[in-house]
Amino acid sequence: MAKHEKDATFVGDSRIPAKRIPNIAPSYSDFPGKTEPFWPNFLLKEWMVAAVCLVGFLVLTVSHPSPLTDKANPNDTSFIPLPDWYFLFLYQMLKYPWAAGDWVVLGTVIIPGIAFGALLLAPWLDTSKERRPSRRPVATGLMMTALVSIFYLTWAADHEHTLNHGSNHGGSGSGGGSNAAAPAPADPSFKADALWTAQTGCMGCHGKNMEGGMGPNLQKVGSKYDENQIAEIIKNGIPPAMPGGLIQDEEAIQKLAEYMATLK
Repeated sequence: MAKHEKDATFVGDSRIPAKRIPNIAPSYSDFPGKTEPFWPNFLLKEWMVAAVCLVGFLVLTVSHPSPLTDKANPNDTSFIPLPDWYFLFLYQMLKYPWAAGDWVVLGTVIIPGIAFGALLLAPWLDTSKERRPSRRPVATGLMMTALVSIFYLTWAADHEHTLNHGSNHGGSGSGGGSNAAAPAPADPSFKADALWTAQTGCMGCHGKNMEGGMGPNLQKVGSKYDENQIAEIIKNGIPPAMPGGLIQDEEAIQKLAEYMATLK
């Protein structure tokens, strides 16, 4: 039986390259100003910025300690609560008719929800590969609008408080829309005597250091009233603004009147 030789034909698979090319990133010099390697170029810049911010924050906390207010006093009705500074823009927005009252849900839920939601979805909403702000007018415009709004509302909240409640409250806000008139300018260095600070009912309207609040400033009350007049006011009040009988002890009334008469 004859033997037939069979030729084998090998067919190459086009999906497998004959020449193996190593997986090497392209040279970034071919794309000037458009891209850069993540490591170490981009990551090093991020670390440098973070280090500068951290050092600046530490220097600020050491050189300027956080100002602390007095302990909570339920008898001090002149205290006006105010959110922290980073919430002032939201606090101020709730003062406008379109974000308060019947529309309070718009100011507390809808507008902040849209703003923060857009911030989270920004990578999907703006897919442009361009890095220059001038070539991304929509994203740049929205960001500038948000920054200007936040800065303005924060400033407006602080400015409105200063006008309505004076500077002696240390920048606290006008929460609740109090109708009390702004107190007379107070001396921040003035410290009331223990005779005054023992009367929590008086401090509620006139302040811890007699600087005023719902009631007038009393730091120079002795230049307007003498000892007997002050004692009479403490006993009977000044209707309808000031009630009488807050202090029942005659000896305490006399000592307090003597002290207040010396404030001129």
